[in-house]
Amino acid sequence: MVLFRILIVLLIALTVIYWCLWMYFRSGEKVRLEERWQVEQPPLPQHTFVDVEIQGYLSTLRRKLIFWVYAVPVLVVTSLVTYLNYA
Repeated sequence: MVLFRILIVLLIALTVIYWCLWMYFRSGEKVRLEERWQVEQPPLPQHTFVDVEIQGYLSTLRRKLIFWVYAVPVLVVTSLVTYLNYA
């Protein structure tokens, strides 16, 4: 029962961390793509170029963040609680 309470609080905290990291990495990639557009001057308008290029990045970013922000901490906490309760 205590494990579920800990996991609920942990998931709420991890959701806040997830969204902060999502916005941080997304804005950094957007700035990098805007600078790349300035250097390369492709035929697309800047906003279209950035929107098209950022789509692939966001799908990989989502997978990485879900794994590192949600899966790893939840597995570590669950393992520690289970180990400490049965050791």
